Amino acid sequence: MMYEAAGFKFEAPRQVARARRVLIKPNAAYGIPYPVTTSAATIASIVQGIRSVSDADIVVLEGAVGGESIRSVFQTLGYEMPRMLGLDVKDCSYVEVENPLVKPYAIANFWLPNVILSCDYLISVTPYHILNGRPWLSVANLLGLLPRAKYGGSPGKERSSLSRQDLQQVLADLYFTLPFDLGVIDATVKYTAGADLTQGESAPLGKIFVGDPYAVDREACESAGVTADYLHYIQSAQLELEAHVQS
Repeated sequence: MMYEAAGFKFEAPRQVARARRVLIKPNAAYGIPYPVTTSAATIASIVQGIRSVSDADIVVLEGAVGGESIRSVFQTLGYEMPRMLGLDVKDCSYVEVENPLVKPYAIANFWLPNVILSCDYLISVTPYHILNGRPWLSVANLLGLLPRAKYGGSPGKERSSLSRQDLQQVLADLYFTLPFDLGVIDATVKYTAGADLTQGESAPLGKIFVGDPYAVDREACESAGVTADYLHYIQSAQLELEAHVQS
């Protein structure tokens, strides 16, 4: 669903009330404020919404670039909040998770932080980014959970083993392998950048999108008149999954 950004208050879905541990994945690899990263105000609104219905543990998981500790980044961004645990992807144990697609597009198994599997509700929270001409929204935000220890790449650079794949197909595979419950896109502004995320331009949109990650990414793309190949891959794979179940 699409909301006006002004005065937005996050209302936790009913499933959150039954959760014992909620994981929030922000877009916060840099110690640079919104719109480069997820705003502290958006994180605070989500935490407040969760707390209004649940006493669940709240874990915020991200990996920083440039070798900086994620704790330092979170402090810089103002993410330090009571009863909220910040974790760094590089400090986690990893587990290999099988892609449920019968015919994966690019990757059959993903290495992921083990803590994700212990969480009952998963939320991806990101600004509205257009990077190198492509939308980078709630599904793409999940790439930050892939450990560099497994996928290579020096700090601040793309994971080297993924660069040999079609990234749009990787995103579709990741969507099914790591099914997040909710996507939140802070489109107060649309932020457009090239290869350097920290050097971009902002244009006002004044919206917040909340819902299933695939659905909110699609709605956000339609609202700005842009397209994303991974959304087509996800739709096609979903139809194949449904046909496989029925056969």
